[in-house]
Amino acid sequence: MRIEPASTLQPAGTTLPPNETCEALARRLSQETEGEVLFDAGSRGRYATDASIYQIMPAGVLVPRTERDIAVAIDIARDLKVPVLARGGGTSQCGQTTGAALVIDNTKHFRKVLALDTEARTATVEPGIVLDHLNAQLKPHGLWYPVDVSTSAQATLGGMAGNNSCGSRSIAYGNMVHNVLGASAWLSDGELVDFGPLATLGPRATAIAQHVRQLAVQHRSDIAERWPKVLRRVAGYNLDIFDNQSEKPYTADGSVNLSHLLIGAEGTLAYTRSLTLKLSELPRAKVLGIINFPTFHAAMDSAQHIVKLGPTAVELVDRTMIELALANPAFRPTVETALIGKPAAILLVEFSGADKAALLPQLRQLVELMGDLGLPGSVVEMPDEAPQKNLWEVRKAGLNIMMSLKGDGKPVSFIEDCAVPLEHLAEYTDGLTEVFARHGSRGTWYAHASVGTLHVRPILDMRTDGAAKMRAIAEEASALVRKYKGAFSGEHGDGLCRGEWIEWQFGPAINEAFRAIKNNLDPIGLFNPGKIIDPPRMDDGALFRFAPPTAPKPYKRIPLTPVLDWSAWNVQADPVTEVTTAPGTGGDVTGGFAKAVEMCNNNGHCRKFDAGTMCPSYRVTRDEQHLTRGRANTLRLAVSGQLGPDAFTSEAMHDTMDLCVGCKRCKRDCPTGVDMAKMKVEFLDHYKRRHGHTLKDRLVAHLPGYARTASHFAWLLNLRNTVPGAAWLGEKLLGFSAKRSLPAWRSDTFWRSHDRALFSSKDDTIAAAQAGRKTAVLFIDTFNGTFEAENALAAARVLHAAGYVLHTVEKAGGHHCCGRTYLATGMVDEAKKKAGALIDALLPLAQAGIAIVGLEPSCLLTLRDEALVMGLGEKAVTVSQQALFFEEFLAREAKAGRFAPSLKPAGKPILLHGHCHQKAFGAVPPILEVLRLIPGAAPELIESSCCGMAGSFGYEASHYEVSMQMAEAALLPAVRKNPDAIVVADGTSCRHQIADGAQREAVHVARLLDGLKA
Repeated sequence: MRIEPASTLQPAGTTLPPNETCEALARRLSQETEGEVLFDAGSRGRYATDASIYQIMPAGVLVPRTERDIAVAIDIARDLKVPVLARGGGTSQCGQTTGAALVIDNTKHFRKVLALDTEARTATVEPGIVLDHLNAQLKPHGLWYPVDVSTSAQATLGGMAGNNSCGSRSIAYGNMVHNVLGASAWLSDGELVDFGPLATLGPRATAIAQHVRQLAVQHRSDIAERWPKVLRRVAGYNLDIFDNQSEKPYTADGSVNLSHLLIGAEGTLAYTRSLTLKLSELPRAKVLGIINFPTFHAAMDSAQHIVKLGPTAVELVDRTMIELALANPAFRPTVETALIGKPAAILLVEFSGADKAALLPQLRQLVELMGDLGLPGSVVEMPDEAPQKNLWEVRKAGLNIMMSLKGDGKPVSFIEDCAVPLEHLAEYTDGLTEVFARHGSRGTWYAHASVGTLHVRPILDMRTDGAAKMRAIAEEASALVRKYKGAFSGEHGDGLCRGEWIEWQFGPAINEAFRAIKNNLDPIGLFNPGKIIDPPRMDDGALFRFAPPTAPKPYKRIPLTPVLDWSAWNVQADPVTEVTTAPGTGGDVTGGFAKAVEMCNNNGHCRKFDAGTMCPSYRVTRDEQHLTRGRANTLRLAVSGQLGPDAFTSEAMHDTMDLCVGCKRCKRDCPTGVDMAKMKVEFLDHYKRRHGHTLKDRLVAHLPGYARTASHFAWLLNLRNTVPGAAWLGEKLLGFSAKRSLPAWRSDTFWRSHDRALFSSKDDTIAAAQAGRKTAVLFIDTFNGTFEAENALAAARVLHAAGYVLHTVEKAGGHHCCGRTYLATGMVDEAKKKAGALIDALLPLAQAGIAIVGLEPSCLLTLRDEALVMGLGEKAVTVSQQALFFEEFLAREAKAGRFAPSLKPAGKPILLHGHCHQKAFGAVPPILEVLRLIPGAAPELIESSCCGMAGSFGYEASHYEVSMQMAEAALLPAVRKNPDAIVVADGTSCRHQIADGAQREAVHVARLLDGLKA
């Protein structure tokens, strides 16, 4: 095969091939592979960024289904001279996975464990498997893969190999390179080559090994002089496999393994087919000591002494990170357990092994050491694993917590993983802090104190003068790294950010040796060009996600008048104090909406599959488009005009937002606070203003208005569920799935059947509150009032029996509505009217300090969430502060001794499915507390994501299949597995899904308590 010289390809992977080439590429991929071929502007834009500051539009995207797809794609790309970029989770922090190339996404279909040998402790895996998923499969065998990066819930093994990832416990286990035994990979000419120990190599791999050996011999003196002698060195290629320079040799016996050449190569040498990994025994026990330091310097100076105790991890969290974590409701309770007063920094010191009893003396030694160092009483001892796990989760979220700063200035990654010997760590951090101060910024520090690698990011505004400051700070930081004989790139790789510093670190001779390695394995420059070899300048503004005014295409927001109040995001932050300006002062022409969207830093936290909720649609589709990150990127590209002038209200944008179920979990789980549910409300209003509302939209939105009248004709409307062909006709005319029953109408609504003796007037209720009596307002929503009146009546009876004076707000000709159905269909103005009327009715009661108790999670939380950004003023805030779920209220009252019901045992197991909004607002624990008031009850929470209904979402024919897939992921199997259990679910749609999908009745907590009254 004739090999073209590298110069025939696009330079440095930053310039797109001609349109006709891209069209030919898309056409051939569609014809010759079975994969998903994504060449539309939105898809390409979603793959144009990673977790770095860079953005480069790819030529197109292929999501391959088979290995043949990958091999054929490489052949096609080679024929058309289009670069190839292999991609995993897309969480690289230096721009490794951005480029003007054919991006091939391994994560959807290449995530299997191909072989597992528990005796030899090895596993062979595909590159798209996520670390946490691998370790979940290894755990039953008492094994794990110990390169435990903080992004383990979304990081793929292929990406980790490309980066030479490290993790918190590298002091004990080493880096990725220390834990890879072999690799199978395609070269750019299409040959599939096995890389491993020298004695096992085939002809092609042997020739590669000989070439690299010759380079190592040739440059031995330069290697000895210029190569960093620290564990954390990930820059360039691992030329030192033939002349070890690491303080921890790559192999235990000093032998050479050629697969180590590919580790840290950032996909520039070959395309990984599989990796063979060295596994470790899973520690059976861990103990943790959290040292609280009065000064940051003291923490840094202590690290060199602490590591002598033999810990498996020593991790830093500085004061800024502590404050940010305390401000996050998901993290605050955990962080508080680790603090003694207000420390300037804390170190998390972990000891692990086979027996906890043997570890406790090490923990005591840590306490003694700190006393010897002049810090007695500074250690929080944490021997139990549950609180340890919670605290490690906060530490793992450190980077993302740091990125939650509002305003255009953000902590920028470019020197965040320089590594220096421990004895110089305190001096290095002091020096770098002075550098930041000289340039009007400061850094937030965290991470791996055990190995001298501290992540730090100064706050810079890349839209203005950030690039110039970045260059100046990098140059001064590099001088410090050289002074203390460290490594400029210690963990997160080179990419676009540190590529140009490779020659600075190693010198021109070794840099040319790296080029020779690249030319030997990939002579045509096919794989990920512009990384490691011939990289662009780190401060090339044309490559920034937020390109400055000096760039050819500067980043600009398109003016937009939002319908919700986004002013809290429309601020600027001081780069030193991190104090933000007043809401609405940030200069955003979209009123803060664009800034809220731009909070997404592509960290990929939404790709996780653990027990949380985020992101339900991605869990089902595994498509980047249907991911919180994918939606945020598409919105950002649209509101900045990069997808065309009308992209924000286009059909393509609607397709991207369509499967967002509004679960709100991103509001809580996303470390940078991206609230996609609220963004969908904003988008839908603009989209529907342009395209109009369908009849289905109107039926859903106006349900609260016509429900009272419709209930008079319940028998007629319910024929839809019973008459043959009626459901089919309804689907054709309205779009509601014929495969799904609709809620049954009834004439005995709450407002027609409730016992007036249970309720008092507004004035009497306020008077009772003022007299010190127990009071509550029962907010009866449309769904529980119209379709499931028994829930509302049960709640009233439970509260009345406990001695509460009750009131419920009503109005002539109907009932009050929170506006939820209008928000869900893009009618924000109508929602404001409905919510405003409800708030006006509730305001006097809220001002009297009376709790407003809701039954339907989405309706109650509208008062605590969306109503606060509808422009309703302080009255909305007052009402929101009194709005509580039924169980939140009961749990509060029980703790205060005001609610002590006499209940009978349930006599059966109790399964709880939490509504998405309850999970998002941390309101599931109170439900469990209330259920435990039942004698002998041990309620079990179903670890599920969204049930798939999400209001009207699951009723729609276009969403039925996705809805059922969401339910079948965890919820329905759990219900079926426990046929005798009482299933509890507060959400009306959740109960409907359980009835349709598992043929089981689920009950509201209020009904369960009412039925068990003694």
